[in-house]
Amino acid sequence: MKKITFLCILLNTIWFFGQEGYRPKKNTQKGFIAVDFLSTKMPDDLDGNPEVNMSLTGIHYNLWLTPKIYGGFGFYGAVAGKRGGLFTLGLNLGTKINIASNLFLDTGFHLGAGGGASAPDGGGAFVLPHFDIEYQFKSFTVATGISYINFFDKGAIKGLQLHLGVQIPVSFDYSNFNDIEKNYSFQDLYATGWNQTAKKMSLMMHLNNLSPFGASHFTDNTTLVGKTIRLAGFELNTYMNNHWFIFFKVDGAYHGIRGGYMDILFGAGHHLSFNKDRTNVLTKFGVGAGGGGGADTGGGFLIYPDISIEQKLFESTFLSINKGFLMSPDKTFTSSTLGVGLKYYIYQQGIKTDHKNLGDFTTKGIEIILAEDVYLQAKRMLEPTENLYLFSFQTTIFLNKNFYVSGKTSFANFGNAGAYAEGIVGIGFKSSPFKNNKISVFLQGLAGAAGGGDISTGQGFIVKPSTGLYYKLNDVLSLRNEFGYVKARGGSLSSLYFNFGLSYQIGLLTGR
Repeated sequence: MKKITFLCILLNTIWFFGQEGYRPKKNTQKGFIAVDFLSTKMPDDLDGNPEVNMSLTGIHYNLWLTPKIYGGFGFYGAVAGKRGGLFTLGLNLGTKINIASNLFLDTGFHLGAGGGASAPDGGGAFVLPHFDIEYQFKSFTVATGISYINFFDKGAIKGLQLHLGVQIPVSFDYSNFNDIEKNYSFQDLYATGWNQTAKKMSLMMHLNNLSPFGASHFTDNTTLVGKTIRLAGFELNTYMNNHWFIFFKVDGAYHGIRGGYMDILFGAGHHLSFNKDRTNVLTKFGVGAGGGGGADTGGGFLIYPDISIEQKLFESTFLSINKGFLMSPDKTFTSSTLGVGLKYYIYQQGIKTDHKNLGDFTTKGIEIILAEDVYLQAKRMLEPTENLYLFSFQTTIFLNKNFYVSGKTSFANFGNAGAYAEGIVGIGFKSSPFKNNKISVFLQGLAGAAGGGDISTGQGFIVKPSTGLYYKLNDVLSLRNEFGYVKARGGSLSSLYFNFGLSYQIGLLTGR
């Protein structure tokens, strides 16, 4: 009996110290956020009349792949001219060379997909190389140079132009994706590199209604007043301190007007908490680009003042109600906004805040997927039926080791539908890996807004169930392919589809 007791104590001691000895490894990924601007010459119209320049503003997130080479993704949107509603999504790749103190040469390219606003964008594929000279200040970098844009798949937009930009360095700390759903205490992490101030952020899935008023109208000059444009989308907030934050917001129309309306907004806000942190009031001001679906937003530049009230439902989750305005500065388009959403707050990448130590730490799984989708025989409203090709960007948050929530946006690049775009959200299930931990399978269902490019999506609501598999390349990268079906409610789009992509998966330490 004594031997059995001693053996049990020994096994429990080995298990205890084995658990105590394990810590999630902290890795750091450096990168930068870039905002750039270009004004490109447009081709003459069908009657030979010149068109004013179209100005595009982009927002990008790039990672340093090596000390001199960076890669990432970014969006562009029209903000001046007469093509409000033109949006794109694409990949970035470039290199920086230090030529003098704080002075750099930056050369690279953006390979994108998109279009809209009846622009001569062809299938939507375009390339945008640049050559810039940059000066690095202490906390940001300014850039100026030249770029060349070419919608090369049967499009007519092409030309050389001045390129301006600002870059802000950012970095994030992460652990291995295999660590997800492991739990730690403050004492477990106190003597590690995770003993640092956590960063607060929030993610919200929401529904918004736009109610146009004043002189708002469609591009055929009929009034928009009396219409209700129903939008679905998401908003990401990153906090600079306890009260001030920056936000990024994307919405797409799914009902009320012809599918195709979209807006992308970026700005800052102030957060006030009371009622023992169970109630929040947020004020925000943003700018960005919007249009499509036949709505006339002029050049596309929009401003967005807003106020939100949030009430805590349960741990870290709040119900949000917002009221505001979305309008162009010249009042070509003016609308009130009213929305509701579910918001989830987390502290991540650290174990303490300015006013308290956190506890109950968990590593959550985060995934980014870049892929090329192919819709087989996608139905059009007027043009002949043919395959549709889209470049897509998908983000996923794992609720546990297998179930996840996800958001995805896609833009056409080939298939004579350059203005087509999607913004969809949903849930999925991913199996544990098998076959030497190399292969996983998944099931998911996404739904949301889509339209443009003559694709028959009715008022814009689509559903996309799918299945597929992963093949693991290393700790962060996997090949991913997907097979599914896309169906538009109220439209003729009803197609089988498949895609091939690359998945980037990490673990993010979170606490509360």
